[in-house]
Amino acid sequence: MMLIMGGALALILGGAGFYTVYSGLVNLPLPSAEPEEEAHKAAVHAFEAAAPAAEFVPLEPILITLGGGDARLRQLQFVAQLEVEPGAAEALKALEPRVRDVLNTYLRAVRADDVDDPAALLRMRAQMLRRIQVVTGEGLVRDLLVSEFILR
Repeated sequence: MMLIMGGALALILGGAGFYTVYSGLVNLPLPSAEPEEEAHKAAVHAFEAAAPAAEFVPLEPILITLGGGDARLRQLQFVAQLEVEPGAAEALKALEPRVRDVLNTYLRAVRADDVDDPAALLRMRAQMLRRIQVVTGEGLVRDLLVSEFILR
């Protein structure tokens, strides 16, 4: 009997508490949205100020015929951009034939079976970036951004 009365009392008091807060009879000190918006704007401004400036140098598309375990030949279309330090785009343009050569050499060594692996692009991207950095010198190229990686 006491258990039923305790449960009923808890339901009544819980409902009454919900009603008073929901209807606004009790004014709770809740944070307003304005400080949150200001904090968001400050965070965005800090992020934009901290983001390093960069230039992007597009590479000409590369089309490679891949050999593989099967009898048919497949083609790989590769399009990318290089992220370089600000003002270093002209220096990279002078080295672009070497960059294309190292990419062609690496991609010709890849088999079609290797490209079918879901993690292949990550491994290949890391390998190509490292080879490009060796050719251009450390610090010139920050990243290799792959735009197209199509196996036909």
